[in-house]
Order: sequence, then C-alpha cells, then structure tokens
Amino acid sequence: MTNRVEFGAQEATELSAGTRLGRVRWTICAMLFAATTINYMDRQVLALLKPTLMHSAAQGGIGLTEESFGTVVAVFTAFYALGQLGAGRFVDKVGTRIGYMVIMAIWSLSAMSHALVNSVLQLGIARSFLGIGESGNFPAANKTNAEWFPQKERSFSFGIFNCGANVGVILATLLVPLATYFFGWHAAFLVTGFFSASWILVWYFKYHKPTEHSTLSAAELAYINQELPEKPGPSTPWVKLFGIPQTWAYAIPKFLTDPIWWFYLYWLPSYFSDKFHLSLAGLGLPILIVYNASAVGSIYGGWLPASFIRMGLTAERARLVAMLLCACLIVPVFLINYLHADNFGKWIAIGLLSLAAAAHQGWSANLFTTASDMFPRSAVGSVTGIGTMAGAVGGFLFPLLAGHILQILHSYSILFIIAASVYLPSLFILVLLAPGLKKVESVA
Repeated sequence: MTNRVEFGAQEATELSAGTRLGRVRWTICAMLFAATTINYMDRQVLALLKPTLMHSAAQGGIGLTEESFGTVVAVFTAFYALGQLGAGRFVDKVGTRIGYMVIMAIWSLSAMSHALVNSVLQLGIARSFLGIGESGNFPAANKTNAEWFPQKERSFSFGIFNCGANVGVILATLLVPLATYFFGWHAAFLVTGFFSASWILVWYFKYHKPTEHSTLSAAELAYINQELPEKPGPSTPWVKLFGIPQTWAYAIPKFLTDPIWWFYLYWLPSYFSDKFHLSLAGLGLPILIVYNASAVGSIYGGWLPASFIRMGLTAERARLVAMLLCACLIVPVFLINYLHADNFGKWIAIGLLSLAAAAHQGWSANLFTTASDMFPRSAVGSVTGIGTMAGAVGGFLFPLLAGHILQILHSYSILFIIAASVYLPSLFILVLLAPGLKKVESVA
C-alpha cells in the first residue's frame, strides 16, 4: 500500500497522457449521484403535494396555507442549518464510509415518517427531523469528492453527482402523482425507502478510501493524488475556520444563492399551478423540462473549468470565469414577471426557468468545489458544513419572506427579482475575500 501512495505526481501525469487509467473513482461518483438523487426525492415530495395538502381535512388535506407552508419550509431549513454545525465535523471525525451511512439512515427514516402526518404541526415536526438528517449529504459528498478526485476534475465530478438533485426532482415528479392517485398522499412519502436501504448496503460493501480500496490501481491512485498528497493528521479545529477569510468567501455566497434553489424547489410547482392553472398531473411536463435542463447545467457547468484550463487559464481563474458566466445567465429570469398567463407565456416561463436553474447548478458545482480548492482535505467536510449551514440560514429566512409576500401580494414578482440579482454580488464577495482562490496551507 505504501508503494501505491508514493507513486508520484510526475508518473501520474505521464500515465494520464499515455496509459488508460482505471474508473473506480467514477464508480464512487455514481454512488454519490444516487445518494443525492434520493436526498432530493425526499425533499420534493412536499412541494408536489402542496396543492393537495392545502385542502381542508374534510377534503383529504391538512389545511395548509401559503404562510404555513413557508413556515414549514423555514422549519426544515432551520434544522438543516443546525445540522450543519455537526454534520461536517461528524464526517471529518468518523470518515465518509461510516458517516455517510449514518446520515442516509437518519434522513430516510425521517422522510418516511411523513406518512404519519395529519396536521400542519405534525408536518413541521417531521420536517425538522428531515432537516437534521439531510444536512449531512453535501458535507459527506464533498469530502468524498475531495478524497477521490484531483483538483482539475472535482467540479466536473461534483457537477455529475450534483445533478442527482435534478434527477431526484424528476423521479419524484413522476412517482408522487402515481402514488397519490393509487394509494393517497400519505403513501407518497414512502416511495424512497427502498432506494435508501439499497444504497446503504451498497455503500457499506463497496466504499473505501482510495488508499484502502482493493481494486484501485496504483496509476489511478497517483492520478487522484497528483497534487501533493496530504499527510494524515488530526482533524481541523472547527472554531479556527471562522477566523479564515476563505471560509467566509465560501459561506457568504452560499448564504445568498442557496435560497434561490430552495425557492425553485419548493415554489415552482405552485407557481405553475397558480399562474397557469395546472393540475398535479399537468405539473409534470414543466417540472421535468426545468430539472432536465438543470441537470445539463450541473454537468456542463462543472466541466467548464476544465475546458478553460485547456485554453490556458489556471485552475483557479478557470473556476471563477465559469462562475461569472453562470451568474450572468441567471439574470434574465426576472423577465418572467412580464409574461401573460397563456400557453405562450407558459413556455417562455419554462425556458427562462430552465436557463436559470441550469446556470444555478453550474454555479453551485463550482462554488462547492472552491472549498476543496482553498482548504486541505482534512478540513473540507467542516468547511462545507459551515457553508451549507450558511446556505440553510438563508434558506430559512427566504421561505418566511416568500410565504409572507405571497400571502399578502399573491405575486411572485419580487421573488424572481431577488432570484435574478444575487449571484453577481456573491461572486464579487468571493473574489474580494479570497483573491485567486488562495490556498489555505494550514489550519491546525
């Protein structure tokens, strides 16, 4: 094993040019993709069932309102934010193999517990436990990504497994109406249980760190570690991370832009339903188109830095240029406010939202990867947890604002203006606090 670790960066470069590398790292990426898919299936069920749950108890719902829906979403994101305080640290302490299994088990059981809900209060309680469980997905996935991919591939691999968020929404859009129609809305919350249990078993038997993986070749291990390999050491003191500018360079853009994705996730079904009078079954096509487009954006946005590197840019500059392009592509979504509620307007709305969602996922793939660009692998889980916590705090505040605005104004205009305008300032803050994505050499 020692000989494999010492296989150097020069040899890795030569092999990557002239020898076929193994594909074990892409198998790991596929497992991360599956986990993220399940994660977002669990999240999306509530958004799809919102119109049904707004019916009175006598009509089969629980009497949900716009404001109480915003409150329930805020409760979820508040506990999601609180979970980040420990999720990244937990994964850094116990490792990705055990940590990810525990995280998946908690959120899956919490998601299925929604089948027992019969009131808004019970729904809020169930969402709080789901928030705690789901908070660990991206810290665990991002740390795994940093362990298994060299810097130049990380945003691409992140883009691939991050598009599981879009596939999860798509699968939920297909399965939830069917489960609701045949078995009732309570049963719709159970649809992911089988997938979760299967994933935990596969992860337990198939996942190991690169240096402990029995089928990983020395060539692929060297390729993964083509930057200077880090020596094993104690985990990073968590509190010290808050004194490092790069932590805030990562966390503040997460705070500002993550809520926009949550807004799309939870309010697009009701937007199409309210604006264009679509039924639960009729929501399928618009949602499928938007999230298929965002899946393309996730992969292509993650691939962009590699293409810029081939054009001669440094890895750090390529990352920032890709983020600038994505931020600019999101701006036109504010035009959705000027559309008419007819069939033509519906398709223009689908186009604008598809572009914005795709660009957001490209932005997200690169923003997530800046954590592993700037920090040593021993700190990536903790830094990701801090950033995801910041995003969840924004995600807690934004649903309260959205629910209040919709309850009073019955208009999405202000919300789409915000969605269009936060990305370019976020990029400016990132560059201001961490010029050139400067590497943090030591945080011990």
